[in-house]
Amino acid sequence: MENVIENGNSDGRLNKYAFASVMAASIISAVFGYGEPINNEDHSVVIAMMSGALVFIKEDLQINDLQVQLLAGMLHVCALPGCMAAGRTSDYKGRRYTIILSSIIFTLGSILMAYGPSYLILMIGNCIVGVAVGFALIIAPVYSAEISPPSYRGFLTSLPELSINIGLLLGYVSNYCFEKLPLKLGWRMMVVGPALPSLCLIILMLKLVESPRWLVMQGRVGEARKVLLLVSNTKEEAEQRLKEIKGVVGIDENCTLDTVQVPKKTRSGAGALKELFYKPSPPVRRILIAAIGVHAFLQIGGIGAILLYSPRIFERTGITSKSKLMLATVGLGVSKVIFAFISIFLLDKVGRRVLLVVSAGGMVVSLLGLGICLTIVEYSSENAVWAISFTIMVAYILVAFQTIGIGPVTWVYSAEILPLRFRAQGLGVCVAVNRITNVIVVTSFISIYKGITMGGSFFLFAAINGLGLWFYCTLPETKGRSLEDMETIFGKKSQLDHK
Repeated sequence: MENVIENGNSDGRLNKYAFASVMAASIISAVFGYGEPINNEDHSVVIAMMSGALVFIKEDLQINDLQVQLLAGMLHVCALPGCMAAGRTSDYKGRRYTIILSSIIFTLGSILMAYGPSYLILMIGNCIVGVAVGFALIIAPVYSAEISPPSYRGFLTSLPELSINIGLLLGYVSNYCFEKLPLKLGWRMMVVGPALPSLCLIILMLKLVESPRWLVMQGRVGEARKVLLLVSNTKEEAEQRLKEIKGVVGIDENCTLDTVQVPKKTRSGAGALKELFYKPSPPVRRILIAAIGVHAFLQIGGIGAILLYSPRIFERTGITSKSKLMLATVGLGVSKVIFAFISIFLLDKVGRRVLLVVSAGGMVVSLLGLGICLTIVEYSSENAVWAISFTIMVAYILVAFQTIGIGPVTWVYSAEILPLRFRAQGLGVCVAVNRITNVIVVTSFISIYKGITMGGSFFLFAAINGLGLWFYCTLPETKGRSLEDMETIFGKKSQLDHK
């Protein structure tokens, strides 16, 4: 399977049904971009709505900085069991129904948070939403990758990331608008907003197709063929994709039966994690290191904390008006949407690795600039107007660099390189690492900047992103290759490593 682009797909057309399916599934990402941290762009990024709502929740419920950090961090903690459950659930019940389940859980959690008469109830609702976030972080990129053809996989698999950033912008805009409402009502409107689109997603997903790769894993070859005919441009392309998928699952490529008996272990995903971690082959080991690595550097690079606590960062430069703070954060959302949109067209043209390297390099320079500026401000006795403008401008540039590369590529790359038998549960492990590192960063950021100054914290993030830059340079390129080719790509590198 050395083909770079699947046979029959040389006409270069984007399949409309595949595009529509991924766009619909991407609603889940827009919802969580509005209401939760995704670093999927972080596919993490952080909670747009929460970045503003925390300001008002703290005032309304009279909670301290420690409680604010716990509220922000517990969502990520509760996402961990969601991540692990989502992988097995999607292997057992399917990708489509897992998206539906995550939407239901998220709706319930959002409503409970909006009700939140006390910190305890708010925290419970937040934890429920966290579980839904864990589900969504796994299933959106998996579904998108498995529906997409190789020639447009970067474009289509990054659509959830674009949706996250659109949701992020909507969250910032809603913060600015709802900030004008009475204190007790405003933040509740912020947190309940995503419930309606999540309900719409449930209806949409009932109408959409299941992942053809999951169907083949269940032995439902006939159904998979029908789906592939819908998401492929030609019958030849559909048959070629089906042949490759059957080969990976262990079904005779020349078998013409619509229903094939496959081992229960394959259908349910049982034992996948044990096989992934216990004496994996050299290519699989390198895939695992690459997938986990990109997720770890995504979070420890600091973008999550910067987005979540952006009002505090801008406040350090001398902005005191809450309305102006909310307006300044809207610019972050605008920057993310613009560069996420640009990124989706670059992924399949310049490649994953180039975007990662450029993105990391730009972040290092931007973080150094912010560190120098904020250090000057912190040791100055006067509020400098230039510091406000410079900090906001460089923060926007920092977000732009992160969004054009590391943000979307992390999710695209990790979802496509994991072999089919490990994809959902393996991505669950990656996202668990993502959430753990995110929790560490967002729950410790206030304490860190109080200990080493705000400027010092940015110097620390710059050093971490420098290490990330080195790591990204070691990764093989995957643009244009079929999902079934990934072990071959990483196997070549592994063979070189042994020489």
